[in-house]
Amino acid sequence: MAYSIVVVGTSWGGLNALRELVGSLPADFRIPTVLVQHRHRQSDHLLSTFLQERTTLSVTEVEDKMPIEAGTLFVAPADYHLLVDRGIFTLSTDPPVRYSRPSIDVTFYSAADAYAAATIGVILTGANSDGSRGLRRIFDRGGLALVQEPTTAESPTMPTAAIRCVPDARVATISQISAMLVEAANEGEGSSRPPRMRGEGSQNAARHVAPPGNA
Repeated sequence: MAYSIVVVGTSWGGLNALRELVGSLPADFRIPTVLVQHRHRQSDHLLSTFLQERTTLSVTEVEDKMPIEAGTLFVAPADYHLLVDRGIFTLSTDPPVRYSRPSIDVTFYSAADAYAAATIGVILTGANSDGSRGLRRIFDRGGLALVQEPTTAESPTMPTAAIRCVPDARVATISQISAMLVEAANEGEGSSRPPRMRGEGSQNAARHVAPPGNA
């Protein structure tokens, strides 16, 4: 399966999580990757600068109608919803969704609708349930759903909600998620199967998790 876009959502604790994820991606990682981090509406470009210092990939904050380019990490700007279309981004000032703008769900929904099974969705640490419905949309369209192992998250609420909404999501540590993304990028057209971790099935491998309880 050739993947066309990665969308990543995070909230509380996201700075450290994104630093680890971004820092683990190699210089030749080609899948365009969108990073949606909840932050204050008056936040400046420091997030992009912070991440650029930790990767050789190009990091840029999205502007309206910006083209989607390979080998680039795109940061959702503060106080805008970021929508993904085929080959281009659009920014919106529609009302916040689940009290958030940018909304992870909005970005994930648009990516799933634009790229369907060629989409990879990633949910990391966070203190609310934003992103869970969007991840479900990606999964339902045939895309790959990845979730940070809640016990390794600074705030487990967001990944736990994502697992509850997408019980068949692949649950892993950030380093394992990074390895999956690299494998997906290298997979190309040759296989329609989800990428597998080396040694999957061991104690440290990515796992499938049943929904927690009936909540």
